[in-house]
Amino acid sequence: MATLIDASVLIAAERGALELRQVLRAEGDPEVALAAVTASELLHGVHRAKTAAQRARREAFVERLLETLPVIPFDLPAARTHARVWAELARKGALVGERDLLIAATAMAGGHNVASRDERSFPCIPGLSWRRW
Repeated sequence: MATLIDASVLIAAERGALELRQVLRAEGDPEVALAAVTASELLHGVHRAKTAAQRARREAFVERLLETLPVIPFDLPAARTHARVWAELARKGALVGERDLLIAATAMAGGHNVASRDERSFPCIPGLSWRRW
């Protein structure tokens, strides 16, 4: 089972608030990957950089990740999972961010878990295995 790393973990690592290698060692060096939605979130951050220097740093960081980690697409099984979980959350009146729900559905459809620093959205998603990093 792979762990899909959420952007919140990677942003913390980029900013020096988290030593990702240490976390991975502590977690037993799990197989890790990114959801395609997470790749989009990270690339969005590159385009939103306020200075050329910040953009260059972010872009180098993100491109290293994209060269190193597999990117899991949002496919039809993920879409089916997404629709089911979204409907279940809507019935309960639970609010979860759109992108977080897409990441969760990608993970669930592939039998993966999620590593995130977001303690609001991911714990609300029924059937999702997630850990705070």
